[in-house]
Order: sequence, then C-alpha cells, then structure tokens
Amino acid sequence: MKIRTIAAGALALSLLAGAAQSMTVQEFLTTANAIPQNPTALLRPDTRRLMAEFRSASRTVRAEQAAATAAGRTPATCMPEKVGFSPDQILNRFNAIPPARRSISVTQAMREWMASEYPCR
Repeated sequence: MKIRTIAAGALALSLLAGAAQSMTVQEFLTTANAIPQNPTALLRPDTRRLMAEFRSASRTVRAEQAAATAAGRTPATCMPEKVGFSPDQILNRFNAIPPARRSISVTQAMREWMASEYPCR
C-alpha cells in the first residue's frame, strides 16, 4: 500500500514538473509532424496537447501586453483583441525558425511572432 502511495505521489510530481516546463519549438514541430493530416487528427491527445500549448503561449503574450499597458509601459506587442491562427500558419511560422534556434519555447516564439506581426507604434 505504501509503495502505491509513493508511486502515485512521484507520478503526480513528475506530471506537475512537466506541466510547468514549456515545450520547445522543436518538440512542438516533432509532435506536429507525427500527427496525420486528416479529420481524425482532432481526436488525438497529441493534437489537443499542441493546441493547449499554443493557447497557453498566446494567453501569456496577451497577459504580458496587458500588464505592460497597465503599468504605463509600451508593450512589446500590440495584438488586436481577436487574432486567428490556422494550423498551417503556425507550422509555417515555426518551421521558418532556423533549426539552431528551435530550442526556444513556444511562448518565446509566439512573443517574437506577435512583436513582428503586431508591433506597437
């Protein structure tokens, strides 16, 4: 019984540590390339994990923009309220990152993308 409790606790800690760690662009692309390009892709756990990672990165960049604005600083990005992304846009943008730089997080890639796409004037 104790061994099960310890194993469950260790598993929970490892899942929490993994959730706190950001996915790199290379990991994102490697996972995305393994997903078949068909309607069943939306049912795959990997697809949902990539979507969640991208949404999280988008929310982080938007929160940083709001915090900078609230503090009276010029934000790094000036994203409009609604921004839509297709899977092809995301993959094309991430594939355009040189392989030597793909160790950056998805969040950092999103920051750079939004700063170039929606710069503040």
